[in-house]
Amino acid sequence: MSIFRSNVDQKARDAGIDPARIPPGQYFTDKWPVLHAGGVPQADLATWDLRLFGLVKHPLRLTWDELQALPSVERTADIHCVTRWTRLDMPWRGVPVRELVERVEPLDSVRYVIAHAEQGFTANLPLEAVLADDALLAYEADGEPLTAEHGYPLRLMVPSRYFWKSAKWLRGLEFSDVDRPGFWEGYGYHNDANPWKEERYGF
Repeated sequence: MSIFRSNVDQKARDAGIDPARIPPGQYFTDKWPVLHAGGVPQADLATWDLRLFGLVKHPLRLTWDELQALPSVERTADIHCVTRWTRLDMPWRGVPVRELVERVEPLDSVRYVIAHAEQGFTANLPLEAVLADDALLAYEADGEPLTAEHGYPLRLMVPSRYFWKSAKWLRGLEFSDVDRPGFWEGYGYHNDANPWKEERYGF
């Protein structure tokens, strides 16, 4: 076991945390660092919309009010950043992605979902990842609306992957039969991004 991992495990035990909850190469924190490329976009909820499109039977466009009217849930999830921090038991509120997937009815050939965000950012995920019970279209975190720096008004939240896959400032989900690596994957980040396999980089 590495010295880094030994120190992480001891700090976790001292904090009353089971070290097994911390993926390889990670350390836990109570903070939520702000990390992104480019500036912070400003949202106008009067004109904001979310599109679900691609290989689906029923393409969908939702205004902010329509999204807010959908059934919402609270989920508590651990999140893991590729920069090595992990935050545990973080509360979220939003609409389950599965709720909208069922409405648009992807074709049988669909295997991937491409998240489209402001400023041209994209993130790719396998369909099964966004169908998980803990995958949300999240608009609250820690009991408060998302801040602009953390993706206001809406972000994808997929805790099974490193957190760059949980695209901030979300504006669309595209359903595809082919995988299309996203923004960070183009800079060498791993396509699958499983924190438990420590899939940080693709080289």
